[in-house]
Amino acid sequence: MPLLYTIGKLTVGNVMMLGWRPRVEGLEYIPKTGGVIFAGNHLSVADELFLGSAQPRHLAFWAKSDYFNGTGVKGWFNRTLMNGLGAIRVERGGGRAALTAFDGAIPVLKAGDAVAIYPEGTRSPDGRLYRGRTGAARLAVAAGVPIIPVGMIGTEKVQPIGQVLPKPARGVVTVKFGKPIDPEGRGDDRTSLRQLTDELMAEIQKLTGQEYVPRYAPAKPAKE
Repeated sequence: MPLLYTIGKLTVGNVMMLGWRPRVEGLEYIPKTGGVIFAGNHLSVADELFLGSAQPRHLAFWAKSDYFNGTGVKGWFNRTLMNGLGAIRVERGGGRAALTAFDGAIPVLKAGDAVAIYPEGTRSPDGRLYRGRTGAARLAVAAGVPIIPVGMIGTEKVQPIGQVLPKPARGVVTVKFGKPIDPEGRGDDRTSLRQLTDELMAEIQKLTGQEYVPRYAPAKPAKE
C-alpha cells in the first residue's frame, strides 16, 4: 500500500469509521490479495470515502488527467499526491481518450490491486438503482479478476448532492459487500458483457433494496 494512502487510511479513514460509525457487512467476501473490482451503487460523493475506509485494501481510484498535467508548485503537488496515492489517470473526452482509464486499470488489477467502479456512471438522481454500463464487466474479463458487488445505504443522507462535506450522523450509513462474481469463462462480446453487468446490478440491488430502473441514469445537471 502506498505510503500516502496508508497515512490517509490512518487519518481520514479512522475519522470516517469512528466519527460516522458506518455498519459494515460482508468483509469476509473480500480477498486479502489479488486484483479485485469493487462495483457499487452511487448515491453520494461520500461513497468513495466510506468504501475506502470500510475495507482494508488499497483502493486505486480514478483521477482526471488535469491533476497529472499541472505546472508550477501546484502542478507538482497534485502530481506527487496522485502518484503517491496510486491514482489511475483518466483522460477527458470520449472515444479512445476515455478508454485510457481502462487501459491504466488493467495492469493495476493484474498487479494485485483493487479498483472501484460505479456501473451506473453517475450518482442516482432519486435514490433508485439504474441500469449498469458494461465497463466493470469489460474490465473484469480483460484483467481476469473478480467483481465484488457493493451496496451503499444512507450516504445520500450524510452528503446529499450540493453538500460540500459529509455532515455528522452516526449509524446512518451501511456498507455491504457481496459474494465475488468470477468472470472466468465469460466472453468479451457485447451480449456476454451485458449479461454479466445485469447479474452484477441484480446482486447490488439485493444488497441495497433499491428500486431498480431498467434504463440508464440521466446525466447530472451542468451546475454540479
